[in-house]
Amino acid sequence: MKELSVIIINHNTPSLTAQTVDSFIKSTQNVDYEIVVIDNSSDKEKVYEGCRDERVRVYKNIENKGFGNACNIGVKKSVGKYVLFLNSDTLMQEGTIEKALTYMKENITVGCLGIKTLLEDGSFDHGCKRGFPTPFNSFCHILKLDKIFPKVKKFGGYTLAYIPNESVSEVDSVSGAFMLIPRYVLNRTGLFDESIFMYAEDIDLCLRIKEAGYKVVYYGKAYMIHLKGQSGLHTKNKAVIRHFRDGIRIFYDKYYKKKHSPIVTFLMHRAIDINYYMTLLKAKIHG
Repeated sequence: MKELSVIIINHNTPSLTAQTVDSFIKSTQNVDYEIVVIDNSSDKEKVYEGCRDERVRVYKNIENKGFGNACNIGVKKSVGKYVLFLNSDTLMQEGTIEKALTYMKENITVGCLGIKTLLEDGSFDHGCKRGFPTPFNSFCHILKLDKIFPKVKKFGGYTLAYIPNESVSEVDSVSGAFMLIPRYVLNRTGLFDESIFMYAEDIDLCLRIKEAGYKVVYYGKAYMIHLKGQSGLHTKNKAVIRHFRDGIRIFYDKYYKKKHSPIVTFLMHRAIDINYYMTLLKAKIHG
């Protein structure tokens, strides 16, 4: 059994995927790992062909059923004691994997670990540590109370901006761009919810990990770079933005709809829809 399995999904971004694989190989030492790439590309010209390193294996997914589905396929084709879900638009840094693995081994109550993530310009990617989007947390975030009162913990329940970026802290959720999880935890909680095509599948899995009695931890002692402007929502693709809306709505209905009144659910659904149309507007997408 390998110590670590790295699961990467390629979707029409072979150059980015190659860059991520290369940075991981160059920056990671003294770890027995494998890299499993699941190719979800719809364009035959944008399939990731792999590299000469025998630790890298590529599988072509016949039908793209979403990010979570592809990750689940990757897990089933892997053998590592620990599983790392890693975005195809990231750049690993020297010693990051070693530090993250060491922390996990020394803290067996941790079921999922995320790390400090910086954007290409050096700014902090706030998505790498988050609270769950409960109605109250969402309300505070929409009204920007978390920004108006950044030191008030009650108002910052979603962005968790009050938690120092260099700290090691228990959180609700970390980003799917980097999720390090022991295989035995996944065996207990199950894999990603495939009803969520993409987005929100990471917070869904984090919630189930916490429900199973494990901790979700943000580890600010190691970092990576996320080329966020080159993939995902930032590609200004209407279908991608719609998947984000649908994922958040599925997550809300799954965990909070029965706990709140129909009025609260109505308002949450409308807020999700408004965010969808505002995102389309900002991306200058019409229709």
